[in-house]
Amino acid sequence: MFEVGFSEMLLIGIVALIVLGPERLPRAARMVGLWVRRMRAYWFSMQAQLEQELAAEDMRKAMREAQASLDEMKAKLNAPLEAPDTTTPEKKDDDAV
Repeated sequence: MFEVGFSEMLLIGIVALIVLGPERLPRAARMVGLWVRRMRAYWFSMQAQLEQELAAEDMRKAMREAQASLDEMKAKLNAPLEAPDTTTPEKKDDDAV
């Protein structure tokens, strides 16, 4: 996200030392570290939650597709049972007189 190299961190440290002074710099560094850790933890939590919701949505979509396929197969299998059998012609009694 942010690409801060060694030279940028050194410059920030020097400016912080000049502005805050040597007495308040350690406390400020601890507070910055605390806030950075909290923000990273929040970011990773949100990322995990988003991935979990996306996985759940993908699962729901796959289940809907499987259900539609199953319903289609049921309809195809039940169709011959519901329709009358027209494949065999009716026999007439020509032999009986």
